Amino acid sequence: MGDLISGPLLAKIHSPKDVQSLPAEELPRLAQDIRDKLISVLSKTGGHLGPNLGVVELSIALHRVFNTPKDKFVFDVSHQGYVHKLLTGRLDRFPTIRQYEGLNGFLLRSESEHDCYGAGHAGTALSAALGMAAARDKLSSDEHIVCVAGDAAFTCGVSFEALNNVAATTKRLIIVLNDNEWSIAKNVGAVADYLNRLVTSPAYANLHENAARFLEWIGGKTARKLAHKAEAGLKSLLAPSVIFDDLGIRYYGPIDGHDIPLLTQTFEFLKTQNEPVILHILTQKGKGYAPALEKPDKFHGLGKFHLDTGETLASPTPTYSEILGTKLADFADDNNKIVTITAAMPTGTGLINFAKRHPDRCYDVGIAEEHAALFACGMATQGLKPFVAIYSTFMQRAYDMIIHDIALQNLNVALCMDRAGLSGDDGPTHHGLFDIAYLRPVPGIIHMQPKDEAEFADMLWTIVNHDGPAAIRYPRGTGTGIATAKKPKLLEIGKSEVIRHGTKAAIFALGNMCELAIPAAEELEKLGISTAVINARWIKPLDTATIDFFASGCEVICTAEDHVLTSGFGASVIEHLSDRNITTPVVRIGWPDQFIEHGTVPILRAKHGLTVDAIVQKIVTALGYSHHAPTKITSAA
Repeated sequence: MGDLISGPLLAKIHSPKDVQSLPAEELPRLAQDIRDKLISVLSKTGGHLGPNLGVVELSIALHRVFNTPKDKFVFDVSHQGYVHKLLTGRLDRFPTIRQYEGLNGFLLRSESEHDCYGAGHAGTALSAALGMAAARDKLSSDEHIVCVAGDAAFTCGVSFEALNNVAATTKRLIIVLNDNEWSIAKNVGAVADYLNRLVTSPAYANLHENAARFLEWIGGKTARKLAHKAEAGLKSLLAPSVIFDDLGIRYYGPIDGHDIPLLTQTFEFLKTQNEPVILHILTQKGKGYAPALEKPDKFHGLGKFHLDTGETLASPTPTYSEILGTKLADFADDNNKIVTITAAMPTGTGLINFAKRHPDRCYDVGIAEEHAALFACGMATQGLKPFVAIYSTFMQRAYDMIIHDIALQNLNVALCMDRAGLSGDDGPTHHGLFDIAYLRPVPGIIHMQPKDEAEFADMLWTIVNHDGPAAIRYPRGTGTGIATAKKPKLLEIGKSEVIRHGTKAAIFALGNMCELAIPAAEELEKLGISTAVINARWIKPLDTATIDFFASGCEVICTAEDHVLTSGFGASVIEHLSDRNITTPVVRIGWPDQFIEHGTVPILRAKHGLTVDAIVQKIVTALGYSHHAPTKITSAA
């Protein structure tokens, strides 16, 4: 034991067994070691610092009491799983987190036996944990299932669907409600207010203490029952109604989520309960690091930062997200029908810039994408023009609403799909690689992608002046750096832009793929292959006239998109040409039919063939030329 506790404690933690063997008095030291490691590593890699600083003691207590991988921890979103990784044998690889071929920024079943459930989106944990509990009961095994969900998860409708089924499904489930009043931005809505009233009610704060004194005064088993009834009565009379009890889930708390002895003792007690329980803990997002405490939204997830100040390297070029908020605010100055909606991400989507100038016209509905879409529909029926800004990967949750409510009723709703395409170090749960495929079949919707920031502003202005469902996809981060015009122009819907003409090959590039198409055409010209470049702009409706023109005049068409090839933009071009019996070959650049790992965009593009050289090689091969000279390759060769 002496060897275990000498020197830095975290370096000696190779598995949860080592956490359990530590003397209780050493646990605060371990917590500090973990915080030091989080801050040091994430300053170099970026990541979800604030949430993990807030769950250090909770993670220690969980591994102190339970035994993974037999016992199961289901973390909602799992962005707060870094501490869990550190305690389950991944310390040596922790500096690789969110780096190519390194640890993922979320939990992955394939990464460790201690990760029982992968995630990346909010609200999934309760249902998944309940499914595990039901399976355990069915199989007559005895493991514990612990669901760790932040308070923001309770703004998700699916969480309440799960809560509604808990009591009827299992007698053994432990739910930890990690209440820090934040998801990414400050939590909003009645649920957040409800939890706040629970915490701040003086009557409820003294409830358990008063019940205990009453129990001591009466004594005996009968008194225990009476105390329980008295406590329930006090809850009804003196504190906000505890909805969890009404759903058949025994509520405990709130307790200090940074008190390891209290957490440990409480979990030991909850393990013995033969009924579903929920433990409400209070934590500080960013605890132990002053910059993270001062700016919880910034430190929820960020890039590299300076250790001393917490400052990140600011880019002089505005991001697409920032442009969205600023331009919509400009348009709203003269148009009182424009409103904006976000799902708990006013900063991430750039709508914070809109909210500063038009606070009464910017709505944050919490992590509730389905509600956001329907909320927008209601507004549209009354003549407003709602812009719904949600990441492409999160918009998937509102797909039914897009079809059943927005498109079917032809409502004037704009879907602003941030992070379309690759989302780099966040990995497969956040890559926006499927929105073309899921929106292409929807009748009546227009869908577009800009090649740069100036065209982005033009497209937003075009949407303002369009009557009907519209969607715009745009990448994470900055673009080419081109300035946006003070007065944007209206674009002709369904009309692409011919950047350069050519007679042998034509590259139809969508959005940021123009950055690859133009240099690829220049390389092809050096080989004597006259190549056109077309900024496609429109996913739906397709510019069929321009496609037909180049398909008839060129020997090969190439499409390039930051999206999966399956059912993507290139597939729509092939379908169109097939329907017209035009046999010009089409080669495609895009992401393969698989979930793409995490890593930097240049590394992943190079690995999967989204490069200038890949475009050149595909066109050269399709033409039957060698790569180095415009010499036709014969079958004999």
